[in-house]
Amino acid sequence: MAEISLGDHPPTLLRRHAAGTDSARGVLFTVLGELVLPTGGEAWTSAFIDVFGRLGVEEKAARQALMRTAADNWLSSERVGRRTVWRLTTAAERLLRDGTERIFGFTAVAADWDGRWTIVIARTPETERAARHVLRTRLRWAGFGNVMPGVWLSPRRDRGDEVRQILAEAGLPDGYLFTAEHEGGGSLATMVGQAWDLDQLTREYDEFIGAFSGEVSSDPLVRVIDLVHAWRRFPWIDPGLPARFLPVPWRGTAAADLFARRHGEWAGPATAAWKQLLARV
Repeated sequence: MAEISLGDHPPTLLRRHAAGTDSARGVLFTVLGELVLPTGGEAWTSAFIDVFGRLGVEEKAARQALMRTAADNWLSSERVGRRTVWRLTTAAERLLRDGTERIFGFTAVAADWDGRWTIVIARTPETERAARHVLRTRLRWAGFGNVMPGVWLSPRRDRGDEVRQILAEAGLPDGYLFTAEHEGGGSLATMVGQAWDLDQLTREYDEFIGAFSGEVSSDPLVRVIDLVHAWRRFPWIDPGLPARFLPVPWRGTAAADLFARRHGEWAGPATAAWKQLLARV
């Protein structure tokens, strides 16, 4: 199936996700969390194909994403006549509920910071490139900043389980995990500036704001999936720093407010449109 036209206002940020199984799988998890989980945890293949087509994802990539996700035990499938219904597994429901809480609870600033930092100390030999890559990319994705070789920092105290999993996957069981307070020495603001690229993060928030402040797709499913998919990565790449370390005004706050407002406006019509797809015989 060729790519489907997205109408007069195509999604701005999902274009980069419109090709390839890996990218389609990322979009699939957004669809699962935003549409499938709240509406009973199951859906026909045809409903997925319809939504993916609206998003510019080819049918072949959508089917491959479904099969790969099922192979990883996030989905189960059942033949019903000539059709297939896909159901969330228990593990998938747990994953998606946790993700939903993190995505929708994120405000881009730590309003209740208690002054303590989560610190990870983990050194990898130069020869262990695979371990270095896992450690660096996964800790960055968990919002940690690299303050010096082998030392990572986060203002969040709810990352312990995630860090332990990252260390295990990187083959670094002798890494160290601490919670500590700053007692003196150099400037914390300077350290924060070295650990995180806030200018780049600001540019990404500006891109999000630009994409969803003006006209968007008139299709309720397209606009809400585009919105959530564009927003869902910020709770992982933004460390959620206290306001004292952030530029004023902080664009993350404006982006979080925009996301909450747009989702409040768009979620209802999208859910209604999704239920219509599920009801088709």
